[in-house]
Amino acid sequence: MSLTVIKVENLSKQYRLGEVGAGSMRDDFIRWRYRMMGREDPFLTIGDENDRTVKSTSKYVWALKDINFEVKQGEILGIIGRNGAGKSTLLKILSRTTGPTVGSVKIKGRIASLLEVGTGFHSELSGRENIYLNGAIMGMRKHEITKKLDEIIDFAGVEKYIDTPVKRYSSGMYVRLAFGVAAHLDPDIMILDEVLSVGDAEFQKKALGKMKDVSTRDGRTVLFVSHNMVAIQNICQKAMLLGNGRVKEIGETGNIINKYFSINKKKSLVLSEINERTGNSRLTFTRGTIKTKNSEFNSVIDTFSDVIIELEFVTEILDGIRDARIDIGINNNAGDRVAWLSSDTIGHTLDLSNGKIKFCIADFPIAPGDYDCNLYCEINKEVADWIENVLEFTVTEKDYYKTGKFVPSNQGDLLLNYSVVL
Repeated sequence: MSLTVIKVENLSKQYRLGEVGAGSMRDDFIRWRYRMMGREDPFLTIGDENDRTVKSTSKYVWALKDINFEVKQGEILGIIGRNGAGKSTLLKILSRTTGPTVGSVKIKGRIASLLEVGTGFHSELSGRENIYLNGAIMGMRKHEITKKLDEIIDFAGVEKYIDTPVKRYSSGMYVRLAFGVAAHLDPDIMILDEVLSVGDAEFQKKALGKMKDVSTRDGRTVLFVSHNMVAIQNICQKAMLLGNGRVKEIGETGNIINKYFSINKKKSLVLSEINERTGNSRLTFTRGTIKTKNSEFNSVIDTFSDVIIELEFVTEILDGIRDARIDIGINNNAGDRVAWLSSDTIGHTLDLSNGKIKFCIADFPIAPGDYDCNLYCEINKEVADWIENVLEFTVTEKDYYKTGKFVPSNQGDLLLNYSVVL
């Protein structure tokens, strides 16, 4: 049975809105007086939900409210949610850089946290001195840090600048060194908040591999906040979705990512709201989804899975239609066409009265990367509707060939199902 290393119970964090002035001192006095009388803090019963889209009616807001979860030893927990959902606040509490208003956090083990660029480093000290400083803060002895020093420097790729004050580092160098320190100084728990977005693609891949390695090989626990759903899906066994300061759902990573996308559908899916389009509007695309088979909504796709692209549309007049076709072009992030689908090519006779069409693709062969679609309809040889660069989706980097090696992105647009004969 796995050991529980993080247990969060009824955790809430309240902040005061506006400028902190004399009013906050008055509130502090009221809180102290109620505590002396043995009564409940009066401000815990008020405060708005952490919804930034709504104007506040209270001078207090709950950044987090009634958070409960557990993390087992060796797990990698992905934490996702929109900006302002409470992710960074939660990690700050777990890292003990701020305290909860109510509730409890129980942690077993030594923590290394990387919450933002600059956290934990002294700008006037060199990279080497900061490595020793961080190790000492974590309770390590000098000889223990020295044993790891060369490994950290090599991983971060900053050997040339290791004796230069870190205030002269670029943000990328800063993060590479900070992650190297966090990953190699033997923490029991690593807490990472979106900082890898600063690094280049090569370092991100290296860092993600290191996270997975320390979890599976060394049994360390990782909490990872990111807006990169590909990274979350590739390395996290389970994920937690936060929204407006509350836990919306915890579960298997793929399901939680689908839930996140279903809540935060991009406006490009509501095709009727797009003004930049061409055609006589005899047919108008109104909505579209791209998803894997048996999934309600998913814009994160696996290569070799069965994929469905579903389009909804409205038509003005059905009479007089002699022939009609609907095409879908799939483009990579450079704007190049990588695939094309057409109802006309496969001899499909459109029934426009249904207001819906599905393109079903078996063994989707598109390689890892980011893509979007162009949608085209032609009726009686005239363009009815034509929209470009919608239905964005991502194909994940995974071990598609079951060899223990990930297939990386940017290695071509197609992934072939092949074998090698010697």
